[in-house]
Amino acid sequence: MDVRTRGNDGRRPGRAAVAAGLASVATLPLAIYATRFSDAYELLHAAFAIPVAGGLALVALAFARRARRLDALRLDGASTKVARAGWMLGVLGLCLATSALVALAVYGLLEFVGSRD
Repeated sequence: MDVRTRGNDGRRPGRAAVAAGLASVATLPLAIYATRFSDAYELLHAAFAIPVAGGLALVALAFARRARRLDALRLDGASTKVARAGWMLGVLGLCLATSALVALAVYGLLEFVGSRD
């Protein structure tokens, strides 16, 4: 096995972390943006994207963790910038999903209180 091939295999989890993190960050804004162009699809229906964004964020965090572990085992002192970027995007995606969940809970609470009158 060539040294260059082995080095590229170690960077795959980092790249996967960045891809999953970007997908996680983009999921909720795209779901909300799609509500503007559909008559049958309302803003509340975009809430179905919350678990998708959260799941992708957890996948990004798992891949980033794996990439950082693989980079720690390397002897050439390779940088972990890609893994760090994937981790940051995963955390951002998780924060977006959590804030959307809180917003949905507040909306549900206000609807419940408003319907009691």
